[in-house]
Amino acid sequence: MADEIKTIADESAESEGRNFIHAFVEEDIGKGGRFEGMQVHTRFPPEPNGYLHIGHCKALIIDFGTAEKFGGLCNLRMDDTNPAKEDTEFVEAIQEDIHWLGFDWGDRLFYGSDYFEKTYTYAVELIKKGLAYVCDLSPEEFKANRGDIGKPAVSPYRDRSVEENLDLFERMKNGEFPEGSKTLRAKIDLESGNFNMRDPVMYRIRYIDHHRQGTKWCIFPMYDFAHPIQDALEGITHSLCSLEYEEHRPLYDWVVSNVSIPYHKPRQIEFARLGINYTVLSKRKLRKLVEEGYVSGWDDPRMPTLCGLRRRGFTAAAIRSFCERIGVAKAPSTIEYGFLEHCLREDLNEHAERTMAVLHPVKLIVTNYPEGQSETFAVENNPTDPTAGTHNITFSREVWIEADDFMETPVPKYKRLTPNGLECRLKGAYLVKCTGCKKDGDGNIVEVYATYDPESRGGDPADGRKVKGATIHWVDVETSVDAEVRLYDYLFNDPAPDGPDKNFLDCLNPDSLEILTGCKIEPELAKIAAEYDRSDKTGKTAPTFQFMRLGYFCLDNKDSTGDHIVFNRSVSLKDSFKK
Repeated sequence: MADEIKTIADESAESEGRNFIHAFVEEDIGKGGRFEGMQVHTRFPPEPNGYLHIGHCKALIIDFGTAEKFGGLCNLRMDDTNPAKEDTEFVEAIQEDIHWLGFDWGDRLFYGSDYFEKTYTYAVELIKKGLAYVCDLSPEEFKANRGDIGKPAVSPYRDRSVEENLDLFERMKNGEFPEGSKTLRAKIDLESGNFNMRDPVMYRIRYIDHHRQGTKWCIFPMYDFAHPIQDALEGITHSLCSLEYEEHRPLYDWVVSNVSIPYHKPRQIEFARLGINYTVLSKRKLRKLVEEGYVSGWDDPRMPTLCGLRRRGFTAAAIRSFCERIGVAKAPSTIEYGFLEHCLREDLNEHAERTMAVLHPVKLIVTNYPEGQSETFAVENNPTDPTAGTHNITFSREVWIEADDFMETPVPKYKRLTPNGLECRLKGAYLVKCTGCKKDGDGNIVEVYATYDPESRGGDPADGRKVKGATIHWVDVETSVDAEVRLYDYLFNDPAPDGPDKNFLDCLNPDSLEILTGCKIEPELAKIAAEYDRSDKTGKTAPTFQFMRLGYFCLDNKDSTGDHIVFNRSVSLKDSFKK
């Protein structure tokens, strides 16, 4: 599997200094180019039948980014010509995700269904030119008659007269025939070595309610017919799409060359889709995960959807950095999920506020600290950003520490708290030395005891002695607040769950989510959680913090309330990606 995963170094070498799409665009708008003197105009055409995922994000950044680079325009067009699973919910979510990433389409929001009338007119034009006909073969029958290499396809309806085809097509539009009984096919080449050119279907009959058109139409254009027409009508110069459409390019060119659109003919350029290990990016499979309850929804933090990644704590900057750094390639490749996490760590390390939280709490009692006394320490918010300031934490006789920061019988090289062991720092407070512990009837440790050095405020001994023990994070018992913390791992335990001869559901990771309750957090975190405006629909990422020594955690903007605070682990501190 390792050999199949293309490293970021490989990708960077391939794309460094040259983006082949940008090279084509520069050629096209340059002197003598097909679009000389014209403004670059691209489009992003998602189908509103689900939520955008990280794979769409690459295409989105290529489309909007190319227009941005050349001072051009990028349209947002909802490809809603297949109404079976399309919905306004997805339309709104797509717009929210694009805005979250920092792109905007201005007043250039279009719907494929807005062109139904014109598309129908162009279909009639093709019939009148003798370039389209109504076929009665079912999909199975046409496939059986599609021929093979060196063997032409056969359709007994290909020689229908123009008049008969015009009549039948109008009756199709009027709803006179059963669903699936007839199609409109382009009359191109039954002997073509490219099977997409062997009289492809242009229209099919569907009796279904459309989310915008209602029941006005019962015939719907196929993508290969509608898409090039929509591009041409919108004045698109460069139709950028994924590699599977490369074999469809001759059909794209055939359509725009044979209908009388009074504009230039767009150029289609293909690029390789984004593949990431330990996940699936098929919208059909993601829908199955949602609809059959394997995840909590499209925005489950384990999902590769943009709303799921956002809820987990991924930032727009990190995702844009990821997509830009993997480059634009012509050859398919699979990128390590670890590199996506690496990009997030880089961003959060620069911007996330540092706080302390204890996920598996055990009480530490500082026996020689005065009872009833409390004091305040200032902790820097981000050591990489001096302008980030500080926030205050309190310290008293009893604090919470992590259970694994104490070991009654230490293993070799253990440098945290242990009876009569090394002196350790309580982060930002004092030096302490463990003296013992208390257990319950089952042998579980419920309290740890220690003494502190009053002359070590801030964590440094007055006499300058060397402290050999670890620095331990903690939370004051008196001011701590309870929280729920959700630890996420890969949704799949197989790096290639989409591989051949595999059922992706068999590759689900049963340990992809661990929920911890009774965690202890600083009151500052609780205050921020209480003040966070969950009604904000701008799609921004909720507040994200570095829990010292534990990782980066994001306030869950869906399940967290003022009375029940929930944090999602965005990514651990340890970087698994090897540069």
